[in-house]
Amino acid sequence: MISTRQRRTTVAPTFGLNLWSFTGNIRILHLTWFAFFITFLVWFSHAPLMASIQETFQLTAQEVKTLLILNVALTIPARIIIGMLVDSVGPRRMYSFLLFVSGFLCLGFAFATTYEQLAFMRFLMGFVGAGFVVGIRMVSEWFPAKQVGLAGGIYGGWGNFGSAAAAMSLPILALMFGGDDGWRYAIASTGILALIYSGIYFFSVTDTPQGSTYFKPKRAGGMEVTTVGDFVLYLLMNIPIYAATAVLAWKLGPSNVNLISAEVTNTIYLALVTIYAVQSIRIYQVNKQVFKGDVPEFQRYKFKQVAVLDLAYMVTFGTEVAVVSMLPLFFLATFDLSMVAAGLLAAGFAFMNVIARPAGGLISDRFGRKRSLSWLLVGMAGGFFLMSQITGSWPVLLALIVMMTAGVFEQAGNGAVFAIVPLVKRRMTGQIAGMAGAYGNVGAVCLLTVLSFVSPQSFFLVIAASAVVALAVVLLFLEEPHGQMAEVLPDGTVQMIEVT
Repeated sequence: MISTRQRRTTVAPTFGLNLWSFTGNIRILHLTWFAFFITFLVWFSHAPLMASIQETFQLTAQEVKTLLILNVALTIPARIIIGMLVDSVGPRRMYSFLLFVSGFLCLGFAFATTYEQLAFMRFLMGFVGAGFVVGIRMVSEWFPAKQVGLAGGIYGGWGNFGSAAAAMSLPILALMFGGDDGWRYAIASTGILALIYSGIYFFSVTDTPQGSTYFKPKRAGGMEVTTVGDFVLYLLMNIPIYAATAVLAWKLGPSNVNLISAEVTNTIYLALVTIYAVQSIRIYQVNKQVFKGDVPEFQRYKFKQVAVLDLAYMVTFGTEVAVVSMLPLFFLATFDLSMVAAGLLAAGFAFMNVIARPAGGLISDRFGRKRSLSWLLVGMAGGFFLMSQITGSWPVLLALIVMMTAGVFEQAGNGAVFAIVPLVKRRMTGQIAGMAGAYGNVGAVCLLTVLSFVSPQSFFLVIAASAVVALAVVLLFLEEPHGQMAEVLPDGTVQMIEVT
């Protein structure tokens, strides 16, 4: 007979955290959000310097938009793979490895000499965007359910600020270096920082508090599901991930920017179909017990929760990546500003992450997961509708206020989504975060593809409509997490973990 024991967790009497502390779980939070900050600093180091890069390589507008799409392409499969690996090897090793590799990729981009090299390194740089899911697993191990939304929001918000820091500092740093290659040294400096911090992080953190168990998936190669219906839904939810990569291949093919040949494009299509088939077979092997009804009731969870979170994050984070990528050029063109001024204004959007994402997590902790996410999506739809009305006749200050308002709702929505992710199934938090994160980049690829065909105003209107669709999905299908989840220890003991 399986015995059970209750996990005892001391929860602070308030929802606040002593962020001035540098001990215990707060120390881990600070070290981990800074790791995420560096990944975003590296990932978006190109955005505020794109005008200089365009001038150096004499790029067309379409080639610039292609670089923006390439920047998020590899992040789609990377987040899935990193999510699986972090559940197996732990966030400490995974984050250190990711920062180390990304530092070298950043240096490769900074010193590229042809557009083909630039595009290839930008594609590989998408790997660094997978860092987010690593920290989500780390935070879920160190904080109780009643604080995980706020802690995850602080991690995500302060980490996302890396893109704002890039927009505010790198143009100035490029000017300080001077010359035509100033942008190269500014970008390279972020890669060197990533290399240094990879070692600092490895020797400064542990995966869990002392005495805690690090739950790992029972099987590798695919996410575990618990019913036949969930198995089918899982296979369906994997299709958009491959479809987004196919869209990228089409965008790079001869019918568009002609960066790759028709033969290469068709080879990519065939490879995607083959990989999807192989992955589906592996998912069946991981989950064949569900067809026999061998999953105990206490171990079951609803995969539709994962699916809804995927779609919500596709809209919220997909919007953030796409908008951060294009805002400096939008302000530059709309208001005829300098590169430095446009970068500083655009940084206001990402800057709100410091406040908005933790606020989204805190609101979710205090007022309910489903209700909070729903209202934030309403605000996001309204904010981006207003952004679609911005023209050069607007006062710059008014445009800035509207942009930051829209950003607050969108980024708080990110925090609300990931306040729910660790409450679905603890041992698969990395995989669930990885899939949701991949959908965020699916959204970015889709939106940046839309941007390549329409005006910025129409682009913002599409975002508003997408938020309305996500709202409908949340209202109809998301269930409020409640009660406890069960996880089985290696000795067969069942540990009950609070989710409310």
